[in-house]
Amino acid sequence: MNAEYKMTSAPITQETAEGRAAEVLDKAKKQVGFIPNMYTGMVHSPGLLETYLDGYTLFREESGFSSQEQEVVFLAISRENGCDYCVAAHSFIADAKSGLAAEVTDAIRDGRPIPDAKLAALAGFTATMVRKRGLPAKADVQAFLDAGYTERHILEVILAIAVKTISNYSNHIFHTEVDEVFAGRAWTATQAA
Repeated sequence: MNAEYKMTSAPITQETAEGRAAEVLDKAKKQVGFIPNMYTGMVHSPGLLETYLDGYTLFREESGFSSQEQEVVFLAISRENGCDYCVAAHSFIADAKSGLAAEVTDAIRDGRPIPDAKLAALAGFTATMVRKRGLPAKADVQAFLDAGYTERHILEVILAIAVKTISNYSNHIFHTEVDEVFAGRAWTATQAA
């Protein structure tokens, strides 16, 4: 899903970056191994990209969620926000790096029930937090806790929402083209409708 408005700023690459933008892109390349298309827009605000990179790393390293659960969280947020780019990217990561079962990834992408009860509770709670703007009902929280998660996990979902909101909204306004590496898992928000 793209915003009606499209940013007119040209992408900033490692070859064209200067000052703080160059520093942050160097940090990004060290962290990810390449510069994804979304970073070339986000780096127009070096603080925006660096905040994203730092939050993303902290979620990955300290959330207490398994790599499969992390992808469930990122996919649920990105689908709720209608981010074509991030759904494709996290579907690829789920398949290639996190070991999340394709049936789970595809269920989230398609808005179908997830066959694993604990992952279904995680995806459902995450989507609820996005939809309700961080105002879950007691029953929403209780179902999440009953699935085996903790109050700390609630805070980690909030961290993931903050990180994905940065990338999802940036992709909406830049109309970010999906990188070739993620293209095999392309997705559009119209699929979610």
